[in-house]
Amino acid sequence: MAKILISMPDKFLESIDKLALDEQRTRSELIREALRSYLKTSNIVNSKRALKNAEILDGLLD
Repeated sequence: MAKILISMPDKFLESIDKLALDEQRTRSELIREALRSYLKTSNIVNSKRALKNAEILDGLLD
């Protein structure tokens, strides 16, 4: 598994660590789950946007 280095405000990291502790999982697990959720949501939003753009284009071409 690859490792990355990211920067974030101390208070934000404290919130992440508290949540990870509350949920009895590691910081890495929590951040991976958050990014999975973001990617899934992003794909849904982008798919909807693509469909809307296709409808607009079809309307212009008619």
